[in-house]
Parts: sequence; structure tokens; C-alpha cells
Amino acid sequence: MRSLNEPIARQANREDNCTGHFWEGRFKSQALLDEGALLSCMAYVDLNPVRAAIASTPEQSDFTSIQLRIKAAIKGKQPTRLLPFTGNEHQNKAKGIRFNLKDYLILVDETGRLLKGDKRGAINGDTATILARLHISSESWLKLTRDFEVIFTGAVGTAEHLCEFSEHVGLQRTHGIASAQACLNSA
Repeated sequence: MRSLNEPIARQANREDNCTGHFWEGRFKSQALLDEGALLSCMAYVDLNPVRAAIASTPEQSDFTSIQLRIKAAIKGKQPTRLLPFTGNEHQNKAKGIRFNLKDYLILVDETGRLLKGDKRGAINGDTATILARLHISSESWLKLTRDFEVIFTGAVGTAEHLCEFSEHVGLQRTHGIASAQACLNSA
């Protein structure tokens, strides 16, 4: 990523006649090990415009994957540029997110309602009920979608998945286990 970021930053600095970092922060690479981790990261990114009060709802959030998914869903399709939702989290399909698109849209919408009073923007409404299916309490889910990059610095998933990942890649220590136990194993 450094090799990609540096030339872009240098060019932008030349064009703007300035110096310093072009990107807000350093690039972070995080392994998303299970559906809970994947969905919390997706919701975190898809709700950025709502939290920043740039958009009042996910469907009004320009340049987000959720907007592409909503536009495609209106036409009864999946966006071709994104990994599709396969619909059944219990089926082992080779490619796709094993979750229902409708449930994800509800999840993001209801999570946006939980943001009330948190930052500048939020979606009006009450708490989400789909979180019980993910075995994540609403308090932990809010913390995950508000502070995702702060809570996890490497791999993301339940404590069990983090341990399996650490063993698989040969790590001596499992990083993020306390965060996983507090946020992803909370229900």
C-alpha cells in the first residue's frame, strides 16, 4: 500500500503546492474472519456519510456500496462490481456473503438509528432486532460500528475465529481477543 499511496500523495502535493500527508491516516489491513466481523465493517463504512451528516439515510449516501446495492435491488438485481449476498448464512456457497441483502439493509438502517446523539448524524428510529441473530448486543454493535478501526488493529472476528486465525498464520499471541470477547461474543 505504501508503494501505491506515496506516488499519489506526491502528485497531489505538487498539484496543491503543499507538503504533508495526503491520506488522513495510515493504511490499515484487517482480516475479517467471520460474518459478524464482515457485516460490522461493511456497516461501519456504509454509515460513514450518515455519521458525518453528509447524508440522512443510507440510500442517499453517494459513493457507498450500500447505495449501489439499493439501486440494483430496486431493479431486482445484485450489483456486478460487488460480492453478492447469497441469502442463506447456513449454506456453504463458494462465493458470496452468506447473508440476505434485505436483512443487511435493515441492519444498516437500524444501526444508523442507534447512532442518535453519537456524532453529527444519525437515522431516526429505535434499536435493531437483527443483532440477536449475530449474537451481538446492541451496545457492542454500536461500539463496533462507531470505533471499528480503534477496537481492532489486525484480524477481526469472534474469539474462537481469532484463535484459529492466529494458529493458522503462526502467531504466538492472539491480538484483539479482549475486544472480540467484549464486542463480538457479547450476546
